[in-house]
Amino acid sequence: MTVHFVIMGVCGCGKTTAARSLQNKLNQCPYAEGDDFHTQANRNKMGAGIPLTDEDRYPWLGNLRDWMTQRAEEGAAYSVVTCSALKRQYRDILRQAQGQVAFIHLAPPQAVNLERMLARKGHYMKAGMLDSQLAILEELAADEYGVKISNPGSPEAVEADMLAWLQAEKLL
Repeated sequence: MTVHFVIMGVCGCGKTTAARSLQNKLNQCPYAEGDDFHTQANRNKMGAGIPLTDEDRYPWLGNLRDWMTQRAEEGAAYSVVTCSALKRQYRDILRQAQGQVAFIHLAPPQAVNLERMLARKGHYMKAGMLDSQLAILEELAADEYGVKISNPGSPEAVEADMLAWLQAEKLL
């Protein structure tokens, strides 16, 4: 059965860096950058500092879910996806993918997120969007399979925490 790792969290938390690291540890398994699945209208909206609505997000989440299912149908052992997955209802859509879905919630302090966002150049997601994402973030519930990693350190330190959880869960 395919195990899909969804690297989740608010903008600037390190999803892409962590996902690429995990993909490397999993022998270059299939990887999807969630931002690539947004419509241009969504990108324009976020670039203008306008938070997305649930209705804006549903097609995006469905596309990610379908991508994960396709990887399972192809027989991939693992896949890695980045997706903010801020609300449980969003994660419920992703959990509909064929295979097992495990969430890795990256949650460094807000100041670290903001600093990272301010350092980014040319990204459509502006630093001012961080507050709107934090306002709607719903933590993983006890019945949702995953882990929260609050390590504010280096990418290597975050990777070590991810790998420790994967090994403890016997997912590697």
